[in-house]
Amino acid sequence: MAPCAEASEPRSGEHVPETPDWTCGSCGEDWPCATKRRNLLIEYQVDRASLSVYLGSCLAAATHDLRTAPVTALQDRFIGWVPRGSRTV
Repeated sequence: MAPCAEASEPRSGEHVPETPDWTCGSCGEDWPCATKRRNLLIEYQVDRASLSVYLGSCLAAATHDLRTAPVTALQDRFIGWVPRGSRTV
């Protein structure tokens, strides 16, 4: 199981990554798929920093498995979709 995947056994429909290809175990799309992205935004809605750390660990693991993929494409896929909050100074 990938370091960033849930520690317990995945339940049906949870959209967890299948490694080493990093496809969704439920729908077959590149992980994180659209459904998983929506679920992660809901789960981490008050803690985007933790979401970024989680996805960063997934990105690191995927970079190891998907060595031929362009790094910028992997960055976009794993963390580029996370909405940025407004910064206050």
